[in-house]
Amino acid sequence: MLTAIALTIFMVEAQLPPLAPIPGIKLGLANIVTIWAMFALGPVDALMILLARILMGSVFSGQMMTLAYSLSGGLLCWLSTLLLQKLLTDRQIWAASILGAMVHNLGQLLAASVIMGTWAVWYYCPILLISGILTGAFTGLSAQFLHQRMKRIWKKESD
Repeated sequence: MLTAIALTIFMVEAQLPPLAPIPGIKLGLANIVTIWAMFALGPVDALMILLARILMGSVFSGQMMTLAYSLSGGLLCWLSTLLLQKLLTDRQIWAASILGAMVHNLGQLLAASVIMGTWAVWYYCPILLISGILTGAFTGLSAQFLHQRMKRIWKKESD
């Protein structure tokens, strides 16, 4: 179900106009589901949701070339979130999301430089890191809010 939610969010966001005239900048709203899953369900479930969303998102959007970019960025994001999950509390999910968004952008730049055979794409790095901070903060705060709400709901159900 969470994969379907993340995929739906991804497909809807793909229909929105770009946030900026610079390629690669988007909110990444589907990452709210992945980040929440990492903190609520654990790393294996979060990874399965991430991989399924990336694969199906590439197929359904008809942009298989984006598979390499999404996979490289997504796996680095997952790994950084996994490492921070052990150190952060439920009130610091936003911080894991910011770092995750930044390393996601670095992973995409690495994939682009390999695919294109040039390091010139790294000129985008400062802009993508700044956008990663901003979008990561938004998605992270959203995931943190979701996590806190779900904990309250689960607590009420168990009472």
